[in-house]
Amino acid sequence: MYLEHFGLKEFPFSITPDTEFFFSSGVSQEALNTLLIAARTGEGFIKITGEVGTGKSMLCRKLMASLSSDFKVAYIPNPYLDPDSLFRELAAELEVVFDSETIAKDQVLRAIKERLLALHNSGKRVVVCLDEAQAMPIETLEALRLLSNLETEKRKLLQVIIFGQPELEDKLNHPSIRQLKQRIAFEYCLAPMGRDEIDYYIQHRLAVAGHHGTRMFTRAALWLLKLRTHCVPRLVNIVAHKSLLCAYGRGRQNVTFWDVHAAVNDTASLNEFNSKSRLVFLLLVLLGSVCLLLIDKGYFR
Repeated sequence: MYLEHFGLKEFPFSITPDTEFFFSSGVSQEALNTLLIAARTGEGFIKITGEVGTGKSMLCRKLMASLSSDFKVAYIPNPYLDPDSLFRELAAELEVVFDSETIAKDQVLRAIKERLLALHNSGKRVVVCLDEAQAMPIETLEALRLLSNLETEKRKLLQVIIFGQPELEDKLNHPSIRQLKQRIAFEYCLAPMGRDEIDYYIQHRLAVAGHHGTRMFTRAALWLLKLRTHCVPRLVNIVAHKSLLCAYGRGRQNVTFWDVHAAVNDTASLNEFNSKSRLVFLLLVLLGSVCLLLIDKGYFR
């Protein structure tokens, strides 16, 4: 596609959570620091929430990559499981071997505890990361509380970190799992990046992908990118990728305002405007274009 055209070794704006592209924005770095501190102090339950596309999965992967060899990490990316299936999934992640497939739930829990004690005695700490936790059934969330009972006299045998969308809060407010909510010791809410961080975010991802030339996105392109994506990382990646495709199709070495405009128009989730919103947007585009033209002409120097 456009890799050779722009001198890149890989696609810079893939939405796959590749930790090599992790960008230490204000919110993402603060969230990562919170998780690392919580993990090292041995807290039981930790919760990270954020809107769709704000980088929860990337943060989860970065956390797992940042933990030292003293930790054993169990990663469960799809927690839409019944309690029995969740415990079996956890047992598999902890490398627990069963003699029979029909083993009862209480025996699974006993085997998990024995494995956790063995890891504890060998100096290992266990961290369980549950992604997309808003999809977890209420009864499975309640079953998580059983895991918090697995402890020694000194500390918990495992820590549970749940990542989810804001709907997770509604589930945690359910009366039947109020005990679980009380056991959440650390929590953090991921927000979109700041507008002043998008420029550095774009440059960071391009540099990781192999770009070493001049600035690829014009100021007008970045202005529109920020405006239409609301600085949500996933949307920034989608629009930036499509913008590079547009620039490549036109044979250009840089991304212009019109490339981003075409990319936005090709992204359904960014085009859910009513007529009033569309009018306001067009007026903003016109005003922004005039201002950028005046800046380029040197009127504001």
